[in-house]
Amino acid sequence: MTAKRAPAGKQSTPRSLEPAAWLLFSAGGMIAALLIPVLLVLFGIAIPLGWLAAPDHSHLLSVLHHPVTLLVLFGLCVSALFHWAHRFRSVLSHGLRLERAGGVIAVLCYGGAVVGSVVAAYVLISAW
Repeated sequence: MTAKRAPAGKQSTPRSLEPAAWLLFSAGGMIAALLIPVLLVLFGIAIPLGWLAAPDHSHLLSVLHHPVTLLVLFGLCVSALFHWAHRFRSVLSHGLRLERAGGVIAVLCYGGAVVGSVVAAYVLISAW
């Protein structure tokens, strides 16, 4: 199967960033849906209620200082933030019918996700 080419002399339209936004949205939703409940059950219910033995402080600290753990936590934060940004932009644009301010809404939502990602990176690096 071959791709269609634009006729000679005609320029193709610029590509949209919408597929990248949908990719971040779906990846963030999947990662957040799989990891956040597990972490909440472990550290919010199972360990405080004594169902599982609490890890030593030194062991937990050594796990948190491992670079792979930092990457996983950073990926979790970034993907959840971009999932939120895309969902919130959709709610504002389509749910509240603010399509005319779509550009400003997109910049604010995705800009907020970028700022949150930078803050997450700073917190994780400073704690390292």
